[in-house]
Amino acid sequence: MINASDYDFFVRFLKQKSGLQLSDDKHYLLESRLMPLLRKFDVPDFSKLAAMLRDGSSTIIAAAVVEAMTTNETLFFRDKAPFEDFTRTMLPALSAARPPGHRLRIWCAAASSGQEPYSLAILLLENPGLVGRREVEILGTDLSNDVLDRARAGRYNQFEVQRGMGVQMLMKYFTKVGDSWEVKEQVRKMVQFRKFNLLEPFSGMGTFDIVFCRNVLIYFDPPTKTDILARIARVLAPDGYLVLGAAETVIGVGEAFKPLPQHRCTYVPCAASMERRPSPFGIKV
Repeated sequence: MINASDYDFFVRFLKQKSGLQLSDDKHYLLESRLMPLLRKFDVPDFSKLAAMLRDGSSTIIAAAVVEAMTTNETLFFRDKAPFEDFTRTMLPALSAARPPGHRLRIWCAAASSGQEPYSLAILLLENPGLVGRREVEILGTDLSNDVLDRARAGRYNQFEVQRGMGVQMLMKYFTKVGDSWEVKEQVRKMVQFRKFNLLEPFSGMGTFDIVFCRNVLIYFDPPTKTDILARIARVLAPDGYLVLGAAETVIGVGEAFKPLPQHRCTYVPCAASMERRPSPFGIKV
């Protein structure tokens, strides 16, 4: 069992290192996630683990604690609506607004094991006319080295590919390897992965046309959410798009973004003029 003092320390440690905000009733979650680390690193109990984190004696264990507490649940084409918006609204509008040859940049800011960026890559291959001859760069980032290694490998078990992936797309874009399915090279080469902490400065990231930051802000406290959204706005094109998870919103969280009317989970910078935003349907949105 984790005593009250150590629990408070773990909460502060995770908040500082990852932005994760644990409430007072998450003792069981913390214990269940960290128990395997006690066995893996031969640490006798949670108090000893907390002491090791306090004195900074092992950066490897510190990183393992953060990764263990990072929620990595994901699936292909999760929630569907954002991916429909991606092909029906975002790409047509951006292509209409960009000169020929302009490179479109997409950032999946909580890519986990890669299903989201690979889903976007598959949609681009399925709909080549949406971007013409423009190059598209997809960047997937995450805090966890373990899930990024899985994402780069692009290999998933039967249960994982069945979650959101239709049979036709599975056969077209994956190769059966033993009991697993591996993303084909034509898809994998469209996505780059790198480790990145959303609490770190965004300098050097460049400008993006679309940012997917789904199902991660819910784990941060309001000031951290506001800060992250403000910094995303600074690396997003004025007519770009932000996509959040179904349980997330920008309403009441800073003033960097506003909802795109009639488009669930899709947001635009407040500074952008909606009258100048092109619509795939030839009308103002």
